[in-house]
Amino acid sequence: MPAFAIDPLDTIQPDALEPSTSELTGFDWPPLPLPRPLLMVGHGSRDAQGRQSLLDFAAAYQQLDASRPVVPCFLELTSPSIQDGVDLCVEQGYTDLSVLPILLFAARHNKFDVTNELDRARQRHPQATFHYGRHFGITPAILDLWRTRLALLDQPQHNPLAIARKHTALLFVGRGASDPDANGDVYKMARILWEGSGYQTVETCFIGITHPRLEEGFRRARLYHPKRIIVLPYFMFTGVLVKKIMAIAAEQQDLFPEVAIATLPEMGLHPQLLQVLRQRELETQTGEVRMNCEMCKFRLAAVSGETGHGHGHGHGHGHGHDHSHGHDSTMVDPYAEPGQYHQRIWQVP
Repeated sequence: MPAFAIDPLDTIQPDALEPSTSELTGFDWPPLPLPRPLLMVGHGSRDAQGRQSLLDFAAAYQQLDASRPVVPCFLELTSPSIQDGVDLCVEQGYTDLSVLPILLFAARHNKFDVTNELDRARQRHPQATFHYGRHFGITPAILDLWRTRLALLDQPQHNPLAIARKHTALLFVGRGASDPDANGDVYKMARILWEGSGYQTVETCFIGITHPRLEEGFRRARLYHPKRIIVLPYFMFTGVLVKKIMAIAAEQQDLFPEVAIATLPEMGLHPQLLQVLRQRELETQTGEVRMNCEMCKFRLAAVSGETGHGHGHGHGHGHGHDHSHGHDSTMVDPYAEPGQYHQRIWQVP
């Protein structure tokens, strides 16, 4: 008997997994030090829905703090452009601007293309100063977002045959970049999400630019003979590529009906993303744009008060970030029982 197949195009809609609109209000945020306008730079999409998603995200963020203008713009494919956004701010009398790339990873767009556009804008408006912030990156808030969504997929309405996680493969789908650093971060995020999750395995693939592609990801996932595959499109907003992922997932379900396929939606307008955006904006205003120490398990434990050793992170990260603690050579092999190891990995000694 074929396994129950969840239609990736219809059954799991963003509204079924998102917090209510009321949860997008009431944030207890520290005030911004400066009334400096924020230029939010999205990638851009030919898909009208994808374009509107960024505009809605900017509008929601503006509503949460009206102390300064929030100006959305796009790097390519649609308007308004970065130059249009800068011109609007200058016309309103601002010469000091925060600029944030609304991008998940630091690939060419973040490292070169946006900064080149800011160089162009600086030539056109030599009186303007730009404070360029960092991308969203690998952060606990986004990790929690996906963990919560995956937990919802364990519920009967999304898993009517009660297929256990140990019989489920997670298929993590990145956009794909020509930058190995960004592609490596996709693998890193997938691995962190999988650790301790109980899923049979995680396969990482891409929808464009680089390999392995999504079809190959499905093939690799099926090698484990799972009863269920969960497709996780690691995107903020919908668009041509997200819809392509869903279409390919639907094709795979038709070709292999014996394996249930569930496809999650993109992140969308989510409180966790707004929280990350606020932190990134604060960094640009306080001059604290820094390397990513957020995912260190020792820092997370220190912040939550679970450890007494503190492991302060007020230091630079130009070193190897060594966390060795002089373990005795007679200690038990932590890998002897993988299931227990993965449950312990985020615990602090």
